Amino acid sequence: MVVRVLVVDDQVAFLHAVTTVVGETPGFEIVGSASSGEESLVIAAELRPDLVLMDVNLPGIDGLEATRRLLGRDGPPVVVLLSTYDEDVGEHFVAESGAAAYLTKSAFGPERLEEAWSTAVR
Repeated sequence: MVVRVLVVDDQVAFLHAVTTVVGETPGFEIVGSASSGEESLVIAAELRPDLVLMDVNLPGIDGLEATRRLLGRDGPPVVVLLSTYDEDVGEHFVAESGAAAYLTKSAFGPERLEEAWSTAVR
């Protein structure tokens, strides 16, 4: 099974970096990207990804609110939050939004991606 991934981030350089990591990680493929919370909701409805990698700080509605809205839909994707905040702050974001996990942007890589997905779908 290939995990279909939507990446949501308003920083173009990081969006490209995440896209590259996901594309080079076996079993994962990029199906789309978005640069705002509102855009992520529209694109997720169209593409129905398995996994959404969601930046916390986005223009318009933030990543936490976008996550809550995604998870309130029928057949929601797994959402993993990404940001520069420390892990302990990230745990608060997970509790607040209902996301499956939080990863710091500095720690994001193939191993952390696989780990977050495996943990979320158990």
